[in-house]
Amino acid sequence: MNGRLAVGDKEASETRLTGRRRRTESPQMAGIKALVALSFSGAIGLTFLLLGCALEQYGVYWPLFVLIFYVLSPIPYFIAKRTSDDSDSGSNACRELAYFFTTGIVVSAFGLPVVLARAYLIKWGACGLVMAGNVVIFLTILGFFVVFGGGDDFSWEQW
Repeated sequence: MNGRLAVGDKEASETRLTGRRRRTESPQMAGIKALVALSFSGAIGLTFLLLGCALEQYGVYWPLFVLIFYVLSPIPYFIAKRTSDDSDSGSNACRELAYFFTTGIVVSAFGLPVVLARAYLIKWGACGLVMAGNVVIFLTILGFFVVFGGGDDFSWEQW
């Protein structure tokens, strides 16, 4: 057979060599794995935030106000998604306004710890931990919309 294996022969030789067949992953299993990974990264981000508040040398809970920004950040996108049509024609004014508001909320979440540190309400170490938590949490929120925002079989819209 010229040294070439057909698809079925390749699978059979792989089964002989490893003793197992290669399993294909279902789309729902991939979605579950993504959800677990996003949950884990969200927990890490919240751990950074809580460490910035609860460590003995910091001991001030003012940075917890960034939780408000975490809750507010996806709301403009949700509203724009519901009110705009699904045409992929260039730019949509409602969607662009939602991106603008979301950017303002995210920048405010990064600005609040800096303002608190400049006003000597929190220490700069706590500010750094809150900033690290902000990066992780906002990347987690972005990852959620990238993974589950496609409108396919396993999307956030069905929950």
